[in-house]
Amino acid sequence: MLTPRLAQDRGHADHGWLKTAHSFSFADYHDPAHMQFGPLRVLNDDRIAPGMGFGTHGHKNMEIVSYVLSGALAHKDSMGNTSSIHPGEVQRMSAGTGVLHSEYNHNASEETHFLQIWILPATPGGAPGYEQRAFDWAERRGRFRLVASPSGADGSVRLQQDVKLYSGLFDGNDEGQTLALDPQRLYYVHVAKGALSVNGLPLRAGDGLRVQAESQLSFDAGKSAEVLLFDMIDL
Repeated sequence: MLTPRLAQDRGHADHGWLKTAHSFSFADYHDPAHMQFGPLRVLNDDRIAPGMGFGTHGHKNMEIVSYVLSGALAHKDSMGNTSSIHPGEVQRMSAGTGVLHSEYNHNASEETHFLQIWILPATPGGAPGYEQRAFDWAERRGRFRLVASPSGADGSVRLQQDVKLYSGLFDGNDEGQTLALDPQRLYYVHVAKGALSVNGLPLRAGDGLRVQAESQLSFDAGKSAEVLLFDMIDL
């Protein structure tokens, strides 16, 4: 079963310094039909104005993945990590028993566009943790590259849950990719940029697709598309 989640149907908020769209219920946006999908709890499409950001705040019992699409995101946390996340990089923060952090766009003239992803951990608690990795664009052209996984395979950041996250780039010169699926698992497609077709369904930037009880996904007709694919346990 393929269930589209179109960009315009998401929750939206404009805070002036932050423009955001919520694929799942978050903050003041509450939709019982879109609370989570398997362990995928939050997928926010955030745009931070120049010189603005999220002040220090706390999290517990959540795997938090930051995926920057344009600009840069400055990160600082109570574990002592200070970094700047750029396009092509993936950051994972395990909140565990509790962590404080801040996120800012320090550029004076350019917004930061990033995806904020929360995944429920397999086991609550545990020590907070942090990873950040850069991934070669060439490894993602016309195919998916593993960027997060429970085992840390292929240099991916390590998640405390049975979830694999892939990133792919698809354009007109790419042949696309067909993937065999396990019908017992859940899959979620999010088009971060551009457009492409998935099993013949046209999707554009901001669109998502819930995938259940399917054996195959085909990605083609890409137009400068940057796509995330979640392969998840069915809770």
